[in-house]
Amino acid sequence: MGKLTIGVFSSLVGSLSLDFAVKLADAAIKKGHKVDMWVSGNATMLSKKGQRAFKDYSALEKKLHEMFASGSFQATACEACAEARGFHKEDTMEGWKRHSMDWYLASTFSADRVLHIGGD
Repeated sequence: MGKLTIGVFSSLVGSLSLDFAVKLADAAIKKGHKVDMWVSGNATMLSKKGQRAFKDYSALEKKLHEMFASGSFQATACEACAEARGFHKEDTMEGWKRHSMDWYLASTFSADRVLHIGGD
């Protein structure tokens, strides 16, 4: 199987690109692929620990824990983007990495396929 790198560049309010990217990554993992996910901008909120699930509201933390447990998924948040939004290293959910964009670029070079999602 191959490796898919997904870059998520979420816009501000009302974007479903983050939900779509997580569902796509999960489907690829279930088909036997490895997935690297990069989040930047407002998508870095996905890496914040202590999220609460509300009824009828997108909550992706549980799904992410399942994906990390598969051993075929890694996710990295843009460190500068997270810091700019007040998400510090100690606020980062277990399993997540924080790096500069060079991590994402390196992942794209070793991937079989690359998808950029979002980025108005």
